[in-house]
Formats: sequence, structure tokens, C-alpha cells
Amino acid sequence: MARLKTWIQAGVITAFALLTAALVPMEAAAQATKTGASGLPVPRFVSLKSDRVNVRIGPSRDHDIGWTFVKAGLPVEIIQEFDNWRRIRDWEGKEGWVFHSLLSGRRTALVTPWDENARTPLRARSKSDGQLVAELEANVLTNVTECAGGWCRVNGDGYDGWVDQTRLFGVYPDELID
Repeated sequence: MARLKTWIQAGVITAFALLTAALVPMEAAAQATKTGASGLPVPRFVSLKSDRVNVRIGPSRDHDIGWTFVKAGLPVEIIQEFDNWRRIRDWEGKEGWVFHSLLSGRRTALVTPWDENARTPLRARSKSDGQLVAELEANVLTNVTECAGGWCRVNGDGYDGWVDQTRLFGVYPDELID
């Protein structure tokens, strides 16, 4: 009888250990995915909706303006949400608060803003040996229509093609966009 009790206890402990091991990755994944006040994931990339966007030092109109963006379409990363305010980060790492209606879900990117001398190959296909269509200069603002396999399809006035995803600010490494 003692042997049967020991066997049952061992089975329960083993089952508990297996169940716990299965739940730990799910729990870790749930902690990595955060949802903001909007119900959308945080962090995420968006773009500026207007040519004039005031960035405040806190999440209200009572807070001082830290700086003003003067170009619509620039990509920014939402890193926090508070009511209708979004804490954003630009490509230089500057952070501040913007009212939600000044942001758009349209995906854009800046081409290698961290390297003023860079020229980024624009390819006809999403392959490093794809035909060269053009070279994009640093800080070109582009629309992002698709990303897969480490490549993003981008377009703008007079160009359309694929760029290595690591050359863009406005998309995460290996992010899928369709």
C-alpha cells in the first residue's frame, strides 16, 4: 500500500511538473505582450498624421511642449499609453507625449537615419541578389507596404522595391507586415 501511495504521489508530482513546464513559456509570452489603453500592442510603430505635431513633456495639454515635429508621415514608436495620450520615441531616441489623434496607423520608415552617408540598395525582389532598382539616400521617408523574411517592400515618388529590413527605422527586426 505504501508503494502504491508513493507511485501515485510521484505521478501527481510528475504531472504537476509537466503542467508547470508547459505554462511557463505561455506566461513568459503573455508578460512580453503588453496592451495599452487603446487595446493595441505596446510598443508599436505608427506615423505622424500632421505636418505640425507638438510633443509634450507629460500626458496633458497642461504640460510644456518639448519640441514640435514639422513633417507628416514620420515614423515614431509608441512606448506607453495613458488615456488618449501616447508616449513616443523618435529615431534619435527622444521621447515625449502626443495626443492620439495626431498619430496614424499608416506604416512608414526612415532609411538609415543613423548614417548620413549611407546609400541603401532598393531591389526588384526580396533577395540580396535581386536586381538593383535604385539606391536610397539616408533619411528618405518611405511608405512600408509589406515586410517578410527580413525584407520590406517600400515605395514613394518614383520608386518601388525591396529593402533590407535592418536598414529602416519604423519596423522591428523580422516584423511581418502584410
